[in-house]
Amino acid sequence: MENIIKAAVERGASDIHIKAGDVFRARIGGVLKALTKQRLTADQTRAIALDIIPNEEDRKRIDQIRDYDCSWGAPGIGRFRANILRQRSSFMIVLRAIPFDVPTLDRLDLPKVLGTIAESESGLVLVAGGAGSGRTSTVAALVHHINANQTRHVVTIEDPIEYLHRDVKSSVTQREVGMDTDSYATALKAAMRQDPDVIVLGDLPDVATLEAGLRAAETGRLVISTVAAPDAVHAVARLVAGYAASDHEPARVRIVEAMVGVIAQRLVPRATGEGLAAVVEVVRGTPEVRAALRDPAGGDAVATLAAEGREDQGMQTFDQHLTDLVEAEVVSAEVARTVARDPSAFEEDA
Repeated sequence: MENIIKAAVERGASDIHIKAGDVFRARIGGVLKALTKQRLTADQTRAIALDIIPNEEDRKRIDQIRDYDCSWGAPGIGRFRANILRQRSSFMIVLRAIPFDVPTLDRLDLPKVLGTIAESESGLVLVAGGAGSGRTSTVAALVHHINANQTRHVVTIEDPIEYLHRDVKSSVTQREVGMDTDSYATALKAAMRQDPDVIVLGDLPDVATLEAGLRAAETGRLVISTVAAPDAVHAVARLVAGYAASDHEPARVRIVEAMVGVIAQRLVPRATGEGLAAVVEVVRGTPEVRAALRDPAGGDAVATLAAEGREDQGMQTFDQHLTDLVEAEVVSAEVARTVARDPSAFEEDA
């Protein structure tokens, strides 16, 4: 197994699929490719799952596991985020490759204004996007920027820990849910007694965690978290939706007032056919943007403010960034048309 995974990583695999009744597969350059010819048995995938599970208690209850997340690493191969699941009563494992080197904003080709956002003293920063959009890498790059440029105490709460940060100028304390703490809410409550300057949440799984995060942001900490949403407007709406209907309006006000910025992104194929490029929307918490976001129907106004605030605030819309990438020949106009908010802007005769 380790030789197969090592070969996949060397070919640039982002994800590796191990499923009973199927061959090893890997996602390379965005395409899922078969790595072997021999199909795995149910016993083989169960044995692989046992190797990956780090906790002895969890290994003992493997036959009761239905969904399980952890991190796994092997010397000379790499580190991975692992998801173990059941399908057709047998095990499947999906490994997401995590590079040893923590990514930087420059290496990810992210807008320079993200460094300014990361240096904010307090407030809420949301990194939005769908599954596989690179949110985790962007959060790691934000933490790296803080670590390399500021003397702060950064507490991360992750499920599982992915990128490993060594202390540079900052002290970075990393806690894994299930290993170092019982839950996001418990760890976040404890973090407030750990003299944090920055709190990084891998997720906002419930209203209790969001409420604790907002209190931290309102009392002088910088809180960075991810949210599964396509853009800034939907990111706020998704958080608000977790509250009871009667609390939607005050919750929206609190979230918007705490917001430093929303970084929303998606990955699209590069024009060369090799690898993916990030297309990024940046919305900052200016008074005008906050006023627009307080209105549930203010999406168009937010987009207009982001477009107009590019030069003096560093904001940008998805389509503005797509235009830059097409002009730089990083992304083809054909691909841009399939993902743009306004596809007509990328027509050949436009």
